[in-house]
This record gives sequence, structure tokens and C-alpha cells, in this order.
Amino acid sequence: MATFHFDLVSPEKLAFSGEVDQVDVPGVEGDFGVLAGHAPVVATIRPGILTVTTGGTHQKIIVLGGLAEVSDKGLTVLADVATSIKDLDREAFASQISEMEAKLAEKEGSELDHAIERLDHFKSIESQLNSTAMH
Repeated sequence: MATFHFDLVSPEKLAFSGEVDQVDVPGVEGDFGVLAGHAPVVATIRPGILTVTTGGTHQKIIVLGGLAEVSDKGLTVLADVATSIKDLDREAFASQISEMEAKLAEKEGSELDHAIERLDHFKSIESQLNSTAMH
């Protein structure tokens, strides 16, 4: 399988850099996979789980928003937050979801809609973390 270069960058660090077979990205318009030779595109990322496939192994990384750019140089993801699943503090993540739920009553209008959408994304991540396929 042909490989391509992938960089995952967050404000704190370079979370990943190297040659990969495939990257599955949680996009705002829907999840999408990137393989070598993918057409150029820029997409907004929603909170979700990004999967990096290299040599038959899968590395799962939680991203909480950002941008993805596919170019002739490969794929670059500029993530607001990028945390490997193995490094995630699951209790803190669950607490963050609880706090988000508690604050919904303070929101209204489009701000409420945005908060509900973000909460749904976080709950989806939590659900994927708790599924047997992730262990």
C-alpha cells in the first residue's frame, strides 16, 4: 500500500509525524478517510476520534476540533486538542461531560444549539471509548 506523510499538530505539541497508510478524520461534514493520492481539500474537524493506520496497526487519537489540509505534501491536521486514547484521563473526560450538561440551562438560542452539538460529540467519543472494540 502506498504511504503518505501525516502531521498532527496541537498548540501543545507535535502529536504525530510520519509516513502512514491511512488516516480517518472526524470532519464537521462527515468522517472521511485519506489515502495516498487524495485530492487536495481543507476541512473543519469536529470533536471525535482520529484513526491513524500504519502497517496494519491502528492508533486512535482524540481531537477536539481544528482543521485538516490534504495537499501534494500529505495530510496536516491542526487540532485544538490532540490526546492519544491511552493518555486520556477518562474520569476527567466524564467530568467534563457532566459539567457541559449542567451548563446547558445557562444557554439559549444558537448558543444552546452549539452547546448541545458539542456535548453530543463528546458523548459520542465517550461511547466509542466504552465500546469493546476500543479495548
